[in-house]
Amino acid sequence: MPPAADYNPTPHVIPEGENATPLEVVGGDCTSTEKLVIVMCGLPATGKTHIANRMERYISFFLAMETKIFNVGDYRRDLFGANLPAEFFDHSDQENVAKREQACNAALSDLTEFMKQDGVRVGVLDSTNSTRKRRTHIRDKLKSLKCKVIVIETIVDKEELIEHNIRTIKVDTPDYKDVDADAALKDYEKRRENYMDVYETVDERDGSFIKIINNQTFHVHNARGYLPQKVVHFVMNLHTLPRVFYLSRHGQSEYNLLGKIGGDAGLTVAGLEYARRLADFAHNVIGMEVTKNEETGEEKRTPRPARLWTSTLRRTKETAQFIKKEKVATFKWDNGDEVEWIQFQGRARRNLDELYAGICDGLTYKEIEEKYPEEFARRQEDKLTYRYPRGESYMDVTLRLENVVLDIERTREPILIVGHQGIHRLLYAYFMGLPRDQAPYVSIPLNTVIELTPRAYGCEEKRYLLLSKEEMMKDGQDEPVTSMPMKQRKMAENVRRETDSITADTAYPFDVMNPPSF
Repeated sequence: MPPAADYNPTPHVIPEGENATPLEVVGGDCTSTEKLVIVMCGLPATGKTHIANRMERYISFFLAMETKIFNVGDYRRDLFGANLPAEFFDHSDQENVAKREQACNAALSDLTEFMKQDGVRVGVLDSTNSTRKRRTHIRDKLKSLKCKVIVIETIVDKEELIEHNIRTIKVDTPDYKDVDADAALKDYEKRRENYMDVYETVDERDGSFIKIINNQTFHVHNARGYLPQKVVHFVMNLHTLPRVFYLSRHGQSEYNLLGKIGGDAGLTVAGLEYARRLADFAHNVIGMEVTKNEETGEEKRTPRPARLWTSTLRRTKETAQFIKKEKVATFKWDNGDEVEWIQFQGRARRNLDELYAGICDGLTYKEIEEKYPEEFARRQEDKLTYRYPRGESYMDVTLRLENVVLDIERTREPILIVGHQGIHRLLYAYFMGLPRDQAPYVSIPLNTVIELTPRAYGCEEKRYLLLSKEEMMKDGQDEPVTSMPMKQRKMAENVRRETDSITADTAYPFDVMNPPSF
């Protein structure tokens, strides 16, 4: 008698559990022992720390690899204090040279211990490493690890870029905290001159390297393997110029009002009102550059090129429908090409579609609990990796957002992204430096625009509430409390407390404008 059709005495069981995303396959094609050390190199004010921090976020968030930055400046400040004068970086002063070498060796020691640990991992040594002698010393120290080493050199020889970087760095760096702005600027310029006196550019004698010139020209030498190639691809999509982008959920949809998840419903009356207010905000804030005359204090507002991205779902397109699309200027690209710029010319991207709930699409959480109690319970166990049957998990969505993030990293104009809660949670977590397991609990309320400005030492955030919940008859977003497991409520509350600037409604366990969902 043949076995039954469902006969499977030895099933393939993944460690994460049934219907979950296998975390170990998300990071790409790496062996369990592959390791990489990235050695930053370049004069002050060339964007080294910015690039190092962006790489760390990308590798740890999207490739799921343990990554850590060892900033020699942090070790120097711990050993000898902050606010050291430019004379400390005079290479003719042997006493201070020895102190800087001490800081470098302390960072190298911790880097070595980090890299000795089991598993795939990436270490980043962030420092000027301006001489070949110093870089040779670093390679000699790392030889015992038997891991790949790649040097990333940043070169900036355009005066306007150097000036911008110096003015940005003196504001962000811990070296000039509470220091007069003009004094900090003069000191930093002197520090840069001290390094220029001894600087030696990278060449083949330094082994594998990536040379980045003005964020426009890239020289890549002997970068082989999965991890080095991912680094090459990322830095070629990166720039250190100032940029800002805006995250907005769609306006309230008919499904929001009914408490249903997913679907492709249109907007309610309240959703359309938010869409109109968002159009005004886009025109007056996102699409305008405000400059201030330092002498008179007078502000001047001039249109600036801006982009608009939506998902392919109806509710995001309807939310963007009132945003004016008009020619604002003739725009010149870096390569010299000139184009007529159409302001907020929409781009619908399927990568930005909401997490797909599969067989649960269009159901309320109460209906999911009644029809699929086992799935309801599984979702409570691990919201990050749980995959809806025939649907997606947060980890699945992370994979399709990688290309979106690369586009954001390389784009120089302001971007308004009209998307969904699940999508914006992941984008927000990436840029704000949050661990992936906290992403499902980030506060992304309705009717709010989140402004993010990435910088060398972090990411600045502002939130604009365009339509309050008091102006809406019913939000329709209150997910049943039972859908949040007790062991995860504390994490959710902590994350939301840190990321939500809107006062919570005490009548609900969570703010009705910002319920736990998907």
